[in-house]
Amino acid sequence: MITIREAQQDDAGQIAPLIDIIYDEMELSELEDVPEPGLEKVITGAYQTDEYLGEKATTVVAEADGQVVGVAFGYPSDNEDAVNQVLYDLSKNCAEFDQPLISDSETNSDEWYLDSIAVDPDYQGMGIGSKLLNAIPKMAENDGESVIGLNVDFENPNAKKLYERKGFKDVGIQMIGDHRYYHMQREAVVPDLSFA
Repeated sequence: MITIREAQQDDAGQIAPLIDIIYDEMELSELEDVPEPGLEKVITGAYQTDEYLGEKATTVVAEADGQVVGVAFGYPSDNEDAVNQVLYDLSKNCAEFDQPLISDSETNSDEWYLDSIAVDPDYQGMGIGSKLLNAIPKMAENDGESVIGLNVDFENPNAKKLYERKGFKDVGIQMIGDHRYYHMQREAVVPDLSFA
């Protein structure tokens, strides 16, 4: 059985490899020379902070048999700088980083931004990504946001189709690193138009 729940500090070690999958796919030049243990240390540290666990952002995990097999992470666009500052500070103090990690802006204003969503490859195709996506509107609503935004790589048409099935529409193009992304949005709460 898959359970979706808010992440806790002790989940960070299991979250880090999932987030690392995303960083690998993004092919960020500033991370090319960072040894894997250094990147994992910074990611783990970030997901142990109050900022990532409710103060500035929300992290939820999918759990199966006591193991974290999926993660979704996001925040109101107004909190992007504070969220990025966590990675900057942790990477600045990590010997494996030659220079601190400076993140590109990824959000549009006035949206709740789904920064990251990942599922363990061994658990893909089981609907976990959809379950995580279904938790997002409540996360946005809890943060007082009415629009959810995300970026999907031009090179990932399957993810784009999933987001379209979930009601997301293209609203622009975003550059992150050397990759072009579709910036997509949808209403956080879809009104019930039935008159039953």
